[in-house]
Amino acid sequence: MRTEAINRVKVVFSLFDADGSGAIEASDFDLMASRVTEAAPDADDVAKSALRASFQRYWTTLAAELDANHDGRISLDEFVACVLSPERFDATIAEFAEALATVGDPDGDGFVERPDFVALMTAIGFERANIDALFEAFGPTDGDRIAVTTWVEGIKDFYHPEKAGIPGDHLVPSAAS
Repeated sequence: MRTEAINRVKVVFSLFDADGSGAIEASDFDLMASRVTEAAPDADDVAKSALRASFQRYWTTLAAELDANHDGRISLDEFVACVLSPERFDATIAEFAEALATVGDPDGDGFVERPDFVALMTAIGFERANIDALFEAFGPTDGDRIAVTTWVEGIKDFYHPEKAGIPGDHLVPSAAS
């Protein structure tokens, strides 16, 4: 497995462990969903509901696929398995990516402006330097915005272990420094 993929998984695990307990639980996804929807005050209620549902589906899928000992918690060791079989999570990740990007595009013009992107990514738990590096890697337009489709594809790429040198690698703390 590529080092980049392992590093991405460790970052995602730490973010999904929203309460810092050392394991991922259903309550972590509720907490993250609240943080992210609060960071998108201009998004409509339908988009926010879809995002909350995608967080819930994410947890349900992870628990069903990775909670090997059925204790309602996913350890880092259990979580690493998502990188070994990304195809098990493709539909869930696609739903999440679409929902997040939709919330980030409250005016529905097909673009996410930097302030919205930064607010959402900060709410998820990424560091500002990494957020800015990712946004730049996506190749923003002159209006300092990125296409929704670019962000969606970037999220999907982030979860594929065979990918390296992708914009999402900028979310790993050492990559932005």
